Amino acid sequence: QVQLVESGGGLVQAGDSLRLSCAASGRTFSSYAMGWFRQAPGKERDFVAAISWSSSNTRYATRYGDSVKGRFTISRDNAKNTVYLQMNSLKPEDTAVYYCAADPQPRTIPAMRREDYYYWGQGTQVSVSS
Repeated sequence: QVQLVESGGGLVQAGDSLRLSCAASGRTFSSYAMGWFRQAPGKERDFVAAISWSSSNTRYATRYGDSVKGRFTISRDNAKNTVYLQMNSLKPEDTAVYYCAADPQPRTIPAMRREDYYYWGQGTQVSVSS
């Protein structure tokens, strides 16, 4: 069982930056691939970014949605049981509720489908004004 709690959301202006955090409970955090998804009002929950589980060499694989490539960066700190999403050059279309998710499968390449993530946080609101 993994519990996820997101934080760091807020209201910012276009061009600003935010860093989201997702704190995970449990001793097996390093064995989970972690992902970020977002959902705007009236829209589907879309993939944002993902990072692979920890291996012995601690080199992680990452994946990004097309709309955030070059602006967002996902990272993890296994000692703190936390995954981060650094969001730069924010745009009004980035406005959404951002969800953290955990995938217990030992994938070398992290998944991009919602269906592959088993545990979910409650979400944190990010609002970007123009």
